[in-house]
Amino acid sequence: MSDGKQGASKAQERRDRGMLDHESLRVLHQALGELDAGFAKLPEFESSAPDLERFAEVLAATAERLQDNYPYFHPLYAGQMLKPPHPVARMAYALAMWINPNNHALDGGRATAAMEKDAVAEIAGMFGWTNFLGHLCGGGTMAHLEALWVAGKLHPGKKILASEQAHYTHGRISGVLQLPFESVPTDALGRMDMDALAKRLEREDVGTVVATMGTTATGSVDPLPKILALREKHGFRIHVDAAYGGYFVLAENLERSAAQAFEQIGKADSIVIDPHKHGLQPYGCGCVLFRDPGVGRLYKHDSPYTYFSSAELHLGEISLECSRPGASAAALWATQKLLPLKKAGEFARGLENGRKAAVALFEKLKTNSQFVTAFAPELDILVFAPRGNSVIETSALSRKVFDAAARHDLHLAVAELPLHFWERDLGGMKRDRDTLTCLRSVLMKPEHLEWADRIWGLLLQATSEVLAGRASL
Repeated sequence: MSDGKQGASKAQERRDRGMLDHESLRVLHQALGELDAGFAKLPEFESSAPDLERFAEVLAATAERLQDNYPYFHPLYAGQMLKPPHPVARMAYALAMWINPNNHALDGGRATAAMEKDAVAEIAGMFGWTNFLGHLCGGGTMAHLEALWVAGKLHPGKKILASEQAHYTHGRISGVLQLPFESVPTDALGRMDMDALAKRLEREDVGTVVATMGTTATGSVDPLPKILALREKHGFRIHVDAAYGGYFVLAENLERSAAQAFEQIGKADSIVIDPHKHGLQPYGCGCVLFRDPGVGRLYKHDSPYTYFSSAELHLGEISLECSRPGASAAALWATQKLLPLKKAGEFARGLENGRKAAVALFEKLKTNSQFVTAFAPELDILVFAPRGNSVIETSALSRKVFDAAARHDLHLAVAELPLHFWERDLGGMKRDRDTLTCLRSVLMKPEHLEWADRIWGLLLQATSEVLAGRASL
């Protein structure tokens, strides 16, 4: 084979192993034929056909524009919470888009509404719930909005509490809902400080405590069993923010404190989990769940035009959102049919592999004098920084390593964290700032375990390059 043909063959092989999966596209074509057959009895009509030449030009231009992205699908992307959808989710979503159902009323999404109910019931089942209220949302923000809206209806005017490391959306949503909000300090492990919470609850003006099962910055897990014990005394609601970490209830390789917290999630009053994070779904797909189905009464309205095709419950009657893509429900339903949500299954093993990768990388970092570490990862997020002589210097080095790693195609993230997270490993470092700019890595792809050594090698290379030139800082 000539060099040119061999090069072309290798390029095609890379494409087949990368984003372009010819076999999946072939399966989608077959499924579209099956879908089309279900509507064969309809009389023929002429649809507006696109100008194929112009159509191809626009799609090619779109593909070119989309190249201006980080390679989120690749294991060397280990920065933000970006996990590629499973191929079956992509195909099922695309398949449903030929119909474009709307899961607001049954008239708009009869099949996908049923699929949504089935898929959401499986998610609720992970937490031991069989009698509940819940549905999919456009994302975690909308799901939290619904949960805190219900909380405000049940405890009007009372305060919402969340940790200082909780997602900023809780404070923002509380403002939208005109509910008072307050942050609770965190301990040295990034978890809500229980002494601070207990002291704050003595004022008896708290309606809801948000417990985060995996903070965005560090993956820290709030001590839910202790929060539940405080609820017995003070009577507040507990909303669990499991948007990122919720699926780890299926993992069997968590440390004891995290495992105990996940075991107790079912005792919360409401839960948010994002299938578009660890659930292998396209954006946006969030999910809100309520332990008491009776909260559905709060959604009651008397619209004369939306619900008329059946007496069965419409998802729009238990949702603040109106129009929602039925394609999201089809994708989630298909994924959970292929990868059931059960312990020791393929889906659960993927979560466990991500955690193994994070722990393996942390072990390398903490024994290497070039780095400073905060604490061991509870899930699959870890934070670290190149060691400098001061916090200011370390923070500057972090940004330089971020850039250097990207030049080697290793993509990390940058975070700003309180200094008390790092205190145990700072040694003689000069404390000239209250926060430390660090590197953050989310190893949430199952492939990250087998790529951990490669990631470590590239990180070392980038760090060595930066430290060699640190005199220029």
